[in-house]
Amino acid sequence: MVARILIVEDELAISEMIEIALTNVNFEVIKAGDAEEAMRLLGEMLPDLILLDWMLPGGSGIEFARRIKNRELTQHIPVIMLTAKGEEADKIHGLDAGADDYITKPFSPRELIARIRAVLRRTAPHTESEMIEVDNLVIDTASHRIMVNDQSLELGPTEYRLLHFFMTHPERVYSRSQLLDRVWGSNVYVEERTVDVHIRRLRKALTPYGHDRFVQTVRSAGYRFSTKV
Repeated sequence: MVARILIVEDELAISEMIEIALTNVNFEVIKAGDAEEAMRLLGEMLPDLILLDWMLPGGSGIEFARRIKNRELTQHIPVIMLTAKGEEADKIHGLDAGADDYITKPFSPRELIARIRAVLRRTAPHTESEMIEVDNLVIDTASHRIMVNDQSLELGPTEYRLLHFFMTHPERVYSRSQLLDRVWGSNVYVEERTVDVHIRRLRKALTPYGHDRFVQTVRSAGYRFSTKV
């Protein structure tokens, strides 16, 4: 199956460079020059991944990322931010807005393609038929649904994978680097602080049900999933 990539980039030269690189490896490419055009395209089709420039005319990529992550129809679509902002605070800001990865300009087409493939791999739905349950928190891996006390819980793709890993590996402490290796994959270029961002998102989603206490920080060691206080 050919993956469809939406490029949201207002600089024509960069957009065309990315399009050529992606079509050469058989991705389907759709392009938008600003956030409004991108939203219109999302009303017509849903891509498998969005490459999103930080600086866009009429509104920032950060604002656009928040918009699509707050819409039920588009919140599952992984987003890779493209930006010239390379400071750690900027990266955390982008990840907090809903980005699944972050690439600093300038970047090589080979790195971009590797990042896209890595994000698509780790956000692909699980196909095994399995129900995982811990204290009324249930993951149905066949339908990719999460239920808490019989209520549906919506998570982003990375938070889903993180919760799935935790629930299938309870009571053991994992360092940030171990989580990156086991959840993101050893060939993914992601900083360890990224783990903290997604842990915060997961806890926030679990908080209304009181299940955020299961995701525990172990000082100077990492994180564990435990029903024991």
